[in-house]
This record gives sequence, structure tokens and C-alpha cells, in this order.
Amino acid sequence: MALLLEETVPGGGHASLVLKRGQSLCITDIEGGANVSLLLLNAHEKSERLNLPDTLKCQHTAKLTAGHCLYSDMGRVLAAIVQDTCGWHDPIGGVSDADEVLRKYGQGRYQELRNGFYRNGQDNLLVEMGKWGLTISDLLMTLNLFSRVDVSADGAFRFAPGNSKAGDLVELYAPMDTLVLLTAIQHPLDPADRYDPKPVRLALNRVDPAVAEICRTACEENVRGFINTDRLYL
Repeated sequence: MALLLEETVPGGGHASLVLKRGQSLCITDIEGGANVSLLLLNAHEKSERLNLPDTLKCQHTAKLTAGHCLYSDMGRVLAAIVQDTCGWHDPIGGVSDADEVLRKYGQGRYQELRNGFYRNGQDNLLVEMGKWGLTISDLLMTLNLFSRVDVSADGAFRFAPGNSKAGDLVELYAPMDTLVLLTAIQHPLDPADRYDPKPVRLALNRVDPAVAEICRTACEENVRGFINTDRLYL
């Protein structure tokens, strides 16, 4: 492993980067209780992006953890979860918007709070998306790292507090060039009534492709997904 870049995203902050084929992005919950809302797209053809229904369906799961792949709508692997100490990442809860943040936490304007003003996931992601020529029409499915949402027998969603502890991490390996956009913002279903998003640390590494074998061989669908992805680079 060769460390290429390391930085901290403050609570309420956002970032984006191209995760190149053969690189991994390790995201660490620094304090515990973090949530990272994440978008993934093909870095060279941005109409190809993360498809969470296909991701869950082809791997027969309703949660995501180590050994799972994150699929595009073209059946290719945008990223593979090669390491995870948290154990559950939420693919169904979506991302917060300005109205939700106002209702839940009250008024938190820049005029009074300056850089501590209350941010929301949708606007944060749109800021990053604009840097890559993307607009709100491109804001589709988001994966919430470090968060767990359970579904009851009657279909109700229940946020599970304390899912992630300080030092928990998830590592995403890229078998293709993948545009990653993320924001460290509270989950929209988090019942906490205080605005308090947690910081995360990003570490970009060059790694041996063998780290992805845990995902490639997890099921037959993933074998085919990696083959579809590798065809891009023949």
C-alpha cells in the first residue's frame, strides 16, 4: 500500500475526487457517530452512476459491508468494499435537504454562525457536483456510510444510533476510474435533535488489486461484474 493523499473532512463538510483504477479510499470515523452520504459515478462517462437497487438485488442483501460491490447501472463495479470495521452501511435512507435540517435543528444561518452554519446533504453534494459539470438532475441514489437503518415487519424505517464507533473505517477499492462525491452530514433519519455532524478522515492509497478478491469471489454475480468492468481496460 502506498499512501497518496490524506485529509480530514470536517463535520458538515464535503469533498470529491477521482478514485483511479487500482486505488482505494479509506474513510475513518474519527469521533464515532459519523455519517457519510456518498455518490459514485464513472469518471469518464458520468451518465453511468451508482445503482443501489441493482447493487442490493444481485448480492441478495439489504445492507452493505465488506465483500460487497457497488454497481453502476451498466453492471460494472464502481467500487468494492474491501475492508469494514463498522459492519453495516445504509443504502435506503437517502440524504437530507434544507427543509429537513430546518425542521429538525432550527435556524442556523451563516449570518449568525459564520462557518458553523447548518448545512444539509443535498446542497453539499450539489456544491461538489457543480465542480464536475453535474446538476441537481444528476443527484440520484446516495449510500450512507457508517449508518444503519432497520426495517420493521410493517415497512417502517428505524435508525440505529451508535452503529459506528470512533476509529471505525470502511475501505473502497476502485476497479475502474470512479468519481467519488461525499459529505460528512447527519443521516436524515437520525433522531438527534442537535445539529452535530462528525468529521471523517480520508486516505487515498495505491494498493494491490488482490485486495478486491474478497469481493470478486463473494458470489457469481460479482465475478461477472468484475469481468464487465475489466473489459473497459482491455
